[in-house]
Amino acid sequence: MDINGTGQCLDISKYLEKYYLSTMYALEFIFGITGNSIVVFGYVFCLKNWKSGNIYLFSLTLSDWAFLCTLPLLVSSYSNGTWPYKMIWCQVNRILLHANLYTSILFLSLISIDRYLLMKYPFRNHFLQKRNVAVAFSIAIWVSVSLELLPMLFFIRVQNVTNSTNKCMDYASSGDADTSLTYSLILTVVGFIIPLCVMCFFYMKTLNVLKSRSSQLTAALTLEKPLTLVIMAMSIFSLLFTPYHIMRNVRIASRIKLWELSECTRNVINIVYILTRPVAFLNSVINPIFYFFMGDHFREMLISRVRHIFKRPASYCK
Repeated sequence: MDINGTGQCLDISKYLEKYYLSTMYALEFIFGITGNSIVVFGYVFCLKNWKSGNIYLFSLTLSDWAFLCTLPLLVSSYSNGTWPYKMIWCQVNRILLHANLYTSILFLSLISIDRYLLMKYPFRNHFLQKRNVAVAFSIAIWVSVSLELLPMLFFIRVQNVTNSTNKCMDYASSGDADTSLTYSLILTVVGFIIPLCVMCFFYMKTLNVLKSRSSQLTAALTLEKPLTLVIMAMSIFSLLFTPYHIMRNVRIASRIKLWELSECTRNVINIVYILTRPVAFLNSVINPIFYFFMGDHFREMLISRVRHIFKRPASYCK
């Protein structure tokens, strides 16, 4: 942490919010909208036979869209240094942001289960792979996540910085720290750790199935790509979500009065917390990549559709 001539800590958090957060969220919006638009186009106009995995992936796309719609307001707010809208829009914005985070983790967990069942029982349609069950699970996820995020309404506030400047506070920096820490820890366990463990468990089981089949094949390279993607899925999403959840709880704990920390330490914690925030939401940019590579022949389907557009603009997907 930089120290000025008087020995006081320099708080650079406002500069990180103005330049780092606004830039990162702007890039996530641009690339996220582009990637997810391609996915929506492919699923809506090209896919006729919807399976359970397609339903989970499309639900994940809708979650990403909801998050991406919050970014222009955040970019404008951070770049201008003020929140010109009502408090309700600040609360809705922050809740949609967290809703994307926790619905994404749950949908990714369901996708990991669906992939495992597809690999384990390739010639049998399991109960969990039925379309009506997938729709029911998707709706249940939206409802459950909405309910678990309702308490955030009591913590998120708009802070008056000056007479003419307001600031939409992020969840970890707003509200009563003691109560917020308890809620945040529960949310971390229920919304992040348990679904992440489920996702990793079934990806590991899928990995074991793929390795078992690979040892039985003379051409093991046929399973090299699925093996690589399973490992990438576990690694990437663990790395994206874990730092944010750790620093969110540390940031809230640093605001508790009983924890006597220096102003310098609090500033350092806040700075590290700010750095992890846009990283956690990079999943909205990365998700379309996994659609492209892991979706059921999604790449071939999309390329075929594009060729049809250039040949016969009025034609439909075959």
